[in-house]
Order: sequence, then structure tokens, then C-alpha cells
Amino acid sequence: MSQVADNSCLKQSIYTIDGMGEGKQDWKFCVRVDTLLQESVLVVGSCPDLGNWNSAGAVELTSEGEGTWSGVISIPRDCNVMFRYFVGIVFKPDEEKFTSRQVIVRRWETNLNPRIIHKGVVSNNQQVMEPDIFGLYDSCKMTDRGWLTTETVVQFKLFENPIQFWKHKYEGRKVHIKLTPLMLSKGRTLVEYTPTSDIFEESMDTQDVGEERDKWPITEIAVMNENEWEFQLQEQFGRAYNPNDCIIFSVSMHFPEAVAYMMDYYMYSSSSVENSPPYHIGFSYILPSMMSSSEGQAIVPITSRSHRPIGQLKFDYLVVHPISGYECDMSVSYSRIWKKTWQGLDVGHRGLGTSFKLEVAECADVRENTIASLKNAASAGADLVEFDIQLSKDLIPVLYHDFHVCIALKHKKQLAEHDMLELPVKELTLEQLQHLKVYHLAEGKNKSQRFFDEDLEEHQPFPTLHRALDSVDPHVGFNIEIKWTMQLKDGTYELNHPFDLNMYLDTILKVVLHSAGSRKIIFSCFHPDICTMLRLKQNKYPVIFLTQGVTKKYPAYRDPRTQTMSMAVNYAISAGILGINAHTEDILRDTTQVKMVMDAGLIIFCWGDDNNNPATIKHLKQLGIHGVIYDKIDKYSSKEVKESIFLVEAREMQNQLLKAAEELEDASQSPLPSISLPPTSEFELDDLENTQKRLSATSVLSS
Repeated sequence: MSQVADNSCLKQSIYTIDGMGEGKQDWKFCVRVDTLLQESVLVVGSCPDLGNWNSAGAVELTSEGEGTWSGVISIPRDCNVMFRYFVGIVFKPDEEKFTSRQVIVRRWETNLNPRIIHKGVVSNNQQVMEPDIFGLYDSCKMTDRGWLTTETVVQFKLFENPIQFWKHKYEGRKVHIKLTPLMLSKGRTLVEYTPTSDIFEESMDTQDVGEERDKWPITEIAVMNENEWEFQLQEQFGRAYNPNDCIIFSVSMHFPEAVAYMMDYYMYSSSSVENSPPYHIGFSYILPSMMSSSEGQAIVPITSRSHRPIGQLKFDYLVVHPISGYECDMSVSYSRIWKKTWQGLDVGHRGLGTSFKLEVAECADVRENTIASLKNAASAGADLVEFDIQLSKDLIPVLYHDFHVCIALKHKKQLAEHDMLELPVKELTLEQLQHLKVYHLAEGKNKSQRFFDEDLEEHQPFPTLHRALDSVDPHVGFNIEIKWTMQLKDGTYELNHPFDLNMYLDTILKVVLHSAGSRKIIFSCFHPDICTMLRLKQNKYPVIFLTQGVTKKYPAYRDPRTQTMSMAVNYAISAGILGINAHTEDILRDTTQVKMVMDAGLIIFCWGDDNNNPATIKHLKQLGIHGVIYDKIDKYSSKEVKESIFLVEAREMQNQLLKAAEELEDASQSPLPSISLPPTSEFELDDLENTQKRLSATSVLSS
């Protein structure tokens, strides 16, 4: 697992960007990396010869043995060429399955700045050089798992005593489980699967484990504990299921509609000797038709070797597809980048704060989740603003916290008991939400209108996500919380959601990926599966897991990953996300948990009503919390200068660039063109073009 970057990793280079010339030279790329049998090593970069950062156009290197891969590629010689190595699986075009080359990104170099071959450097093709080390350069090593390019990931989650046997002889005995995908099709034509004869033998999985490493689909397993959180290939006879385990099987594949799954069950005989294999007691089949939606739950029978039902398996599933209509490139990733200076950040809750609490004195003076609220928080010095996103009926991402609203049946000055109709936000179009007389649930319950701002456009509820990205100061970061119904521990749901989860997230992600520019973005959600999907669907923005942990204030969720901070940590490092956003009630109960999170290489934010106190905010920052989310930031913030940290850093970087330009001007005694303000994100290399065109040599500045 790659770790959170420190300042030594965050070095900004100023690169010369000239027109792409016709001159070419051969360049030898050579890297050392451990791979599995079916994996290849590829190189991708900033020129057409290296795929223009598109993984599908990357160049496959040749194995030289002992973990070394190399290849000679013709690249431009009259401009800087940037590149990265990655480990992937390459599928060549064929008539039955793929009409074009498919490349799966398994692991890739995620150092903030890519590797670079400088303009004018002579070809290394005739030199004897040490291989590069995968992920290691600029005094920092960072690699990460890939994201979904063309493949689909299906996950099966087992928890809450999911395996039940009806035969007495199996009660109280430890069972080992193993999941195997079954290709039901040849090409795209479904054919019947016929079990092999050894299904009836003592063990149906006696082949060497290594034989499975060269197969696609790929099946991996992780257990949400301190030792087994990392996804690994399965053992020959699977993994023992223990009480209170939370096990996740993850299968990567193409054509999920043509893949079924077999769960095998093994037990060791009480009379077995050392190194003897377990015996196979039965199996379950999971058909693709059982997973008609992106998420759900199902129960399948456990069948004995003689095809008699002996028990049942209860599981939750998740199907994750790539983003529809958008391709991520490999030029840069911020998903695991966090500077050491980004600590104790002030995060405006729903903008300037919650505005519908029972005690009016505790409410923000501006309606929450509005453009006005976000702008006021920015003016008060918020480093980031947190807000909630959900979809309207016509699939427009809008800012709103609650799943329901109240609508007045008649326009009255005084609201009576039956004058309000409660409706889910999902049942109203954007036009209806923005033009009907809509009240917050608290206003409906109290029969008292809280705000009278119909004539103020920026104070209106339900602004679109696109407008928020376009309207708020780009130096202010966004913490975007994805709203989605959760299942409570008693089995009930917060809302019956009609949207397909893949479509829901794709709609939100495409708005951000197209419109966020250089703004700092963090995604968050209480639903761990959504955090998993946000991580797998895109490679650019970080994700943090919102968790209640141990609480007396809210009902517990069913998913065990949500119930304690230790489980949240195990899940976060397993999913490869940036960190967690913990409930302050749980932190104050046991402050040592903050160190536990940071020792795991994760960042930690916190949320909750406990934060709405200057003394508590100060205490949380002293504990090392990276971001404190609180209300009324205009009143509770202790900042002397009301500016976001990202604006301060952008100004410092501008001064560094000006100083570097002046030094070059003095050295060359020639005038330089004016230098424009660099972008809010000092990591966006392409946006430095005004400065880069003049600086012919590479100058490395500490960011």
C-alpha cells in the first residue's frame, strides 16, 4: 500500500512546453517490478508514442527475467517527455470478445509528478544503465492499485453469520470457503456449464495454487481485520470463516452477464493428520441473473456432493462498472496525496452551517447547502466547504441534505397542520424543486417558516453541483458528501432508492471530472460500498469514509464496517482510499483512536455537533485532526486572516515563480514576458504554460 505523501514528495517542476517537433530518438525504458504470471509491465506518457497518457495506448515492455522489463521506443527529442510505468493485463483484439485492445491497470506509479526525459537529452539506448525501480523516484515511492478501465468488479460480502448448515454433524465446526468464477460463455454465446467429475471427490481443489494465477477473471479475498485487509489471491482450499468475520471476495472480469460463481465449502476431519487436505462437503451456485441491480442481498442453497440441500449462504453483493462515457488518463492522481501542512483545516459544514436545528440560536444565519452559504463560508476563511449531493428526478446533481422535503398545498402566511405534503427529493425534477414552494422538514414539523429569501437567487435551495463548482472561489476546496440510503441494524432502510447505483455515481462524477478544474476535491460517504465505487471508478480525486463508530446519538447501521473506528480503518486501507471522517463523539470517547488512524497511513477528518465549540475545535486540532467540520465558521473560526490554505499556498508559489523568473532574467540579461498567477493547484503542470515557455531549463522548486 502506498503511503500518504509528505512534503519531500511534493516537488513542483517547471517544464518547457514547446511544439511537438518531428525529430525522434530511440529511448530505452527499463524497470524492475514484481509481477504475477499473467501480468505485463507497460509505459505510458505525454506523447503519442506513449499513448498520450491513455492506458489503452500504453506500450508493453518485454520481460528480461528476474523482475526486469524493458523496451526501446522512438520518442520526440525536441520536447520534454513525461511518463509512468504500470503493471497491467493486456487483452489483444479478437473476433469473439474484443474489437480493440483492452488494458487493465493493476498497479501504477502515482507519484505526484511523473518521470521526465528532458528536451535535448541524448538517447540512452547504447548506455548500460541500472533499471528504474517501480514507483521510486524524486526520493519518494508511491504506487497504487488501478481503477476500472474496461473491466467490471463484482464483490461478495459475508458477515452476520452468513453460513448456516442444517445437518447436525456440521454444527459448531469450522468451515473453509472459496469462491470460483465460472465462465458460462464461449465468446459471447452462453453455453451450459458441466461440473467436472472431481466435484464428487474428497477435495475438488487439489491442483496447485500457482495454476490459478494465470487465469482471468481474477478472484481476490480480504478480511476486515488488522492482518488480512489487503486483497490477496485465495489459498488452495479457501479461507476459514470465523464468527464476526467480515469477508469480501472481489472478482475482476469482462462480460459479467456471462459469469456465474461457485462457492465451495471444506471441512477438516477430526481424524485428519498434518498436511492432509480437507474434504469437500458442498457448494453453492450464484448466477448472474441474481444480481440484476448494482447492489443487493441474496440467499442461495448449499448443496452436498450428492446434490441434497444441507444449508444456505446469505450474502451482499456489489457490481461496479467503469464510468459510462468518460475515460480517466494517467497524467496525474491526487487520490492519495496529502501534504503535511494540510492539518487542522477548517471545513464549513453545509457551507456556513446547519440552518434548521431545534434551537434557532445554534443555526447559521444563511440557508444551508446554498450558493450563498458556500460563499459566506469561503469569505470566513474556510479551507474546504462540505455539502451534500443527491439527484433530482431528472438526474441533475443538486445540493441538499435530507431525503425528503415539504411542499405547501396552498400559499398561506400561516401554515396549518395539514398544509404540508412530505415528498422524497428523488420524486421531484430540478424545475419543481427550484420553483415550487418547498420547505425543509423542520419547517414542516414546526409549521414555521425559517427563511424568507425567495427574491435572493443565491439563497435558494437546490443549487446544482455544476453551479457550485462554477460560482465558489476556486481556491476553496470541496468536500462532496454523496447521499445514499443506508440500511440500519434492524434491517430497515432510510429510503427506498429508485436509482441504479452505478448510474447515480456516474452522473455525479462526470460533472466533477468535467467541471472541477484545479479545485481541491474530496469525496465522502457513509456507505462503504459507495466509497469503494468512487475509488474504483476514477483515479483523480481522494475518497474518505464517513463513519459513526460507537455512538449514543444515532441508530447503528447494519454494515460492520460502519460500527467502529478500527473497522473503518481496516476497510479504508483495504479499499485504498485516503482516510476516514469520524464522528467526534467517538473521538472524544477515546482520543487514542486518532493515532491509530494516522499510524495506518490515513488522514482523519471529524464531524458532529460536538465540533460547534471553539475550545473543542482547538482540542481536536491539537490531537492532529486533518480537517474539522463545523457550523458557523464565520463565528467559530480562529483564523486571523480569513483565507483558505490553498489560496495562501498559491500566492507563495507565485512568489517562488516570480523569483525564479527574475533570477533567470538577471542571468540571461534579456527581458521576460509577464508571468500569470499559477493555478490554485500547484500540481497542475499543464497550467503553468505561460511560465514554462520561457524557462528552457528545468527548475525544481519545493512546493
